[in-house]
This record gives sequence, structure tokens and C-alpha cells, in this order.
Amino acid sequence: MLPRLLLIVSLLLATSVRAEETVALLKPGEALSYNVGWGPMGHAGEIKIVAKTEVVNGQAQLLINTITRTSGFIRKLLRFDGTAQTRFDARSGRLLSAAASSTSKNKNTQASMTLDYAKREIGYVDHLEPKRSSTLPLPAGEPMDLITALIQSRSWDLELGQSHDALVMFDNQFYPLKITAEREETISTANGPRRALLLIPRMVGTPKGMFRKGGEVRVWVSTDHNRLPLRFEVRLKVGTAYATLKDYQAPTVLLTRR
Repeated sequence: MLPRLLLIVSLLLATSVRAEETVALLKPGEALSYNVGWGPMGHAGEIKIVAKTEVVNGQAQLLINTITRTSGFIRKLLRFDGTAQTRFDARSGRLLSAAASSTSKNKNTQASMTLDYAKREIGYVDHLEPKRSSTLPLPAGEPMDLITALIQSRSWDLELGQSHDALVMFDNQFYPLKITAEREETISTANGPRRALLLIPRMVGTPKGMFRKGGEVRVWVSTDHNRLPLRFEVRLKVGTAYATLKDYQAPTVLLTRR
């Protein structure tokens, strides 16, 4: 149960950038570390996200690595390690590719995708189950992962009760979501109490995936100028996993656009 919950949380934290209204969500040198809990177990895992720049074939790219693992006593019972990597054009903010893998006692996963905007196609490859590999149509708009949609709220200026639409990717599926600013709350963090805006994404149309099974995602984003994701919750029938920000490293370099 925990590996599945931990994987979902790590997917939420695998950050990329939306091309249309680019905000440098993670800048070179910026890093966020989260403590992951499950139910009454407050130290069940760890997630770390680090951003850096690379030059590939003369093109400046922003590379974001996410490392996820169980820890402490839980690791002795349920060993889980996951990695996720996203690449995008450092100037335009356009997502170029994404890859993720995980290892656990019962299952290993390894998949990647490359986005071709000229052909409006996504090349999806499952490296362990080749039969799942396929070429997918790239939907209208710019798909993103859930955490991107949530952190993009810093540029949306949502008032309480207002919503924003987003097209979100999970593995090889696309989910049209409506993200609503529910309320402001004061929550406990590693650095004491902080004010945060609670955002809840809900699926538009017929629910599928975790939403079809009654799952719910919640995120608390700080109301200060940094707009940091302070806490995430993924609620499923098997339990609730949560990730709480424990350490933040400010960026060393600012990105610029063309």
C-alpha cells in the first residue's frame, strides 16, 4: 500500500513547466526536500527535488530530478526507490521529455516520453512492458504534471472560491482538472506555523484512475512571495499519504526567456 501512495506523491512532486504562461517554477540550484508520512507513521519516506541546467546540442535545458524512497523502520518492511526526471527548454519553458522509474519488492517500473510539438505527438515507451509503448496524440494546449498546475497558482492570482482549468499527465493518461482555491489555513511546518492557500484539484467529466476510486489530492501553498508547496495529501481507500516540506534551498541562477 505504502509504495503505491509514495509513488503517487512522488509523481505529484515531479515538476515540469507549462509553455504558455511560463513561470520558472524551479530555477537552477533550487531544491526542495519533503518528509513523507502515511497514516500515523510520520517518517515513512523522503522526497527530494533538485533543479539544474544543462546544454544539449547547443540548447540550454532545465533538468529537474526527483528522488523518492522509503526510510526508517518502514524501509525495512517496504523498500521502495523511485526517480523522476523532466527536461524542458530553459528559455521557452516548453516541456521536452519526462522519465520515471521505481523499484519495490513486488513491482518495478520504467517509462519515458518525448513530446513532439510539430507533429502534436507524444512518444511513450514502457521499457519493462514494451506492449504498453505507443504514440499518443498531444492534446490541445500544453499538458503538465499536477504539481506544475498547482504551483502555477502563483501566477493565477486565484481568489477564494475561484478555479483554474488544467490538463494533467499521469503516466500515459491525460486528466482535465479544475483546481479550486478552497480556503486559507494556518498549518504546521518544520519552521513553525505558516499561512497557506488550500488548493483541491477535481476531475472534469467522468472520473478515471485514482479519481474514479474516490481518491482526493490536496495541496497547501504558502501565501508569501515564494508560493512554496508546503504540504501535499493523497487520500485513497488504502490510507492517506502526505508530504511536508522540511528544507528549501533558494535558486543560485535566474532563468530568462527569449
